[in-house]
Amino acid sequence: MKSMTRRNFLTVAGALAGTATLAGCGGEQAEQTDQAADDTADDAADGDLGLVTEGSITFAVSPDYPPFENLVDGEYVGLDMDLGRAVAEQLGLECVYTNIDFDGIVPAIVAGGQADAGLSGISITPDREDEVNFTTPYYIDNQAVATLSSNTDVTEENAAEVLNTADMTIAVQSGSTGADFAAENFPNAEQLAFPQFTDAFAAVSAGQANAVCGNLAVVEQMLAGAYTDQHVVLTSATGEEYAICVNKDNEALLDAINDALATLQEDGTIDELIAANMG
Repeated sequence: MKSMTRRNFLTVAGALAGTATLAGCGGEQAEQTDQAADDTADDAADGDLGLVTEGSITFAVSPDYPPFENLVDGEYVGLDMDLGRAVAEQLGLECVYTNIDFDGIVPAIVAGGQADAGLSGISITPDREDEVNFTTPYYIDNQAVATLSSNTDVTEENAAEVLNTADMTIAVQSGSTGADFAAENFPNAEQLAFPQFTDAFAAVSAGQANAVCGNLAVVEQMLAGAYTDQHVVLTSATGEEYAICVNKDNEALLDAINDALATLQEDGTIDELIAANMG
């Protein structure tokens, strides 16, 4: 797992604290920020970003991961979806989302042709960095494990020990850091993987699995919504950095998105989006 010291990024630190808000930029700094945004949009307009569709930036997403991405009445909602639209606006491009199962997003970016970038609660990991480039991070999250509230065999006091036994089944999302965390910390348990994270929670409610493991912000959102029959029994401060991934051969797009993120960080937009979506 990458640590928080990997990059010094003010907004990410604010996301971990959950309450930080950047002061508005004014005067000369505001003019510099506006100029940087204009320069970034001009670069995008030059058509040198190797985009799948000219005039649009296409993000690969798996919209089953609230509060980061979800489909509600056909509309893409969540922090990542709002961030993608804000990045596209900075670049002077239309924002397009294409649905891909989470474990297929990085391979799709490597292969090219389907999407320009992956934006779907993707944590920076060494294995993924071998395949794609990552932007500066925009959020930090941790890991959590939840079980049925009625399951008195697994408690906050004994979860680490009891979950690591052969008679335990832990539901995860395929290709996620939750799957990696469960494999590393509960190697004796059976792992039940699903393409969509919501199915992992459904498996616990249906009695197909004893627990579900995944990123804390999403677990909390799921438990506050459709899965109120479950509760968190274990958390771990893994400090995972979420970032946008780009094909290694497209340095121009990586630089353009990083410039856009820097502008959105400086003018407080990222903090505003976090506050609006993570409350």
